[in-house]
Amino acid sequence: MAGMERRTFLKYVGVAVVAAGATIAGLLSLGVGGQTFIPRARAGELTIYSGRGEFLIAPLLERLEKDSGLTFRTRYGDTAELAATILEEGQNSPADIFFAQDAGALGALAREGRLLQIPEDLMAKVGPSFRSTQGDWIGITGRARTVDYNTRLVNESDLPDSIWGFTDPKWGNGKIGWAPTNGSFQAFITAFRVLEGDEKTREWLEGVIANDPQEYPKNSPIVEALGRGEIQIGFVNNYYLHRFQAVDPAFPVSHHYTSGDAGSMINVAGIGILDTARDPNLAASFIELLLEDDSQRYFANETFEYPLVDGIRISGPQKPLAEIEVPDIDLSDLDDLEGTLKLLRDVGVL
Repeated sequence: MAGMERRTFLKYVGVAVVAAGATIAGLLSLGVGGQTFIPRARAGELTIYSGRGEFLIAPLLERLEKDSGLTFRTRYGDTAELAATILEEGQNSPADIFFAQDAGALGALAREGRLLQIPEDLMAKVGPSFRSTQGDWIGITGRARTVDYNTRLVNESDLPDSIWGFTDPKWGNGKIGWAPTNGSFQAFITAFRVLEGDEKTREWLEGVIANDPQEYPKNSPIVEALGRGEIQIGFVNNYYLHRFQAVDPAFPVSHHYTSGDAGSMINVAGIGILDTARDPNLAASFIELLLEDDSQRYFANETFEYPLVDGIRISGPQKPLAEIEVPDIDLSDLDDLEGTLKLLRDVGVL
């Protein structure tokens, strides 16, 4: 990425203005007050910082490169770490796009003024629950929190309706699996804090810790451990299980959804256009491609996430989004990742 041409963007009355070398057409294309970037480009190179795993999105990016005039330089990493890197790099960042694993990291960048407005016609493709209220990030796919369980070891009728039920000592002695270092778990804890406050969240964490949970680095090892019977329940995202069941339909694990609390929240994998983007029109074109039907079907059928564009069917034995009893939460409020990390350190799981 060294040697790539960079332009510095300045914030002036809410409009990103090119500091040097701008043309009138270029300024108009940036848009004012959330207006559409006109026209959107479809040829050029984008640098993407991706908190989405390479195995999840690289096949789609390769397909998009072949079918469009875009080429991608992609840096993969942990979502929270990449967000911190973007803030540290400041206006020297080579990144055009941040493709985050969760809304909280996008909200943290938005709070620091690092995201540009996304064209209104693109924002309108996704329901209000899955996009920024300020117009500076947009969900590409939905990701439901679930409590997965081994169907040979646990009867569904014994599972509690509330996430609080897993602080009961009957779930002790290593029956629970969780991944405190994982970004999706941290987003879940951030939602818990927003919904119930820090003290109640600490109480829940300490209650689960008292049950001696087994710790894993991320979600897929939790689901794998469930299949082996190493643990009985695990706190994960919805789509991991379906990858295992696509290979082995008899894989003995199923989803359980809590009712109206952080345990059943719907987060997003989403995108923001960074204020260091060399060509915001090009970045908007990338978002447009990801919201097209073919890309949404890819996410539904290959990664088993929830498509967010109307008319695309979900894949696998998943509960439709409309049937999940989700908590009342604005994903834009999940921006205090630092507070969550501090709490997790304080209780000793980081």
